[in-house]
Amino acid sequence: MKVLVIGSTGTIGTPVTHALEDKYEVIKASHSRAQLKVDISDPASIEQLFKKVGKVDAVVSVAGHATFRPLVSLSDEDYSLSLKSKLMGQVNLVRHGINFVNDRGSFTLSGGILSRAPMPGGAAVSMVNAALEGFVRAAAIELPRHIRINLVAPGWVRETLLALNMDPSSGTPADIVAQTYVYAVESGFSGQVLDVVAAAR
Repeated sequence: MKVLVIGSTGTIGTPVTHALEDKYEVIKASHSRAQLKVDISDPASIEQLFKKVGKVDAVVSVAGHATFRPLVSLSDEDYSLSLKSKLMGQVNLVRHGINFVNDRGSFTLSGGILSRAPMPGGAAVSMVNAALEGFVRAAAIELPRHIRINLVAPGWVRETLLALNMDPSSGTPADIVAQTYVYAVESGFSGQVLDVVAAAR
């Protein structure tokens, strides 16, 4: 199986890539640190990536930014970034990637638990994550050639909490989070939101 991992050098993307490399041929792409560069907020950049890579069996997205900031402090630019990057960036990976994914292949996107467990400062993130969940459920019933699509919803990641000098006890280790992405790639289901926090218990 040939798997394209977008965001392959990030906190979650790195262990996802390592876990998949144990079994499959992995093609690594990221905004700046992988050999293949892509800016998912730019549809033309996405199209260029797929033309370089060619046909794949699975696309895994561990990419996209959304602004975490108190509601009254969120600017138009904060919302625009969140929508253009994490939401439409991943939607466009699917739109532009359909013709490059083999029959019975798959897309795995990244959301987050804040869609269903909001917290102060997370309004823009919750909005984007909820929209991604709706997109995945709807796209699953329309994708051609038995292509599957699912979404992984991580909670707080232990390594992220450590980097922010926060208590890591409530975080899930990134290598555990990565296993949920592998599960999504290898599964036969589609249109599912996989809650990493629940899966890790």
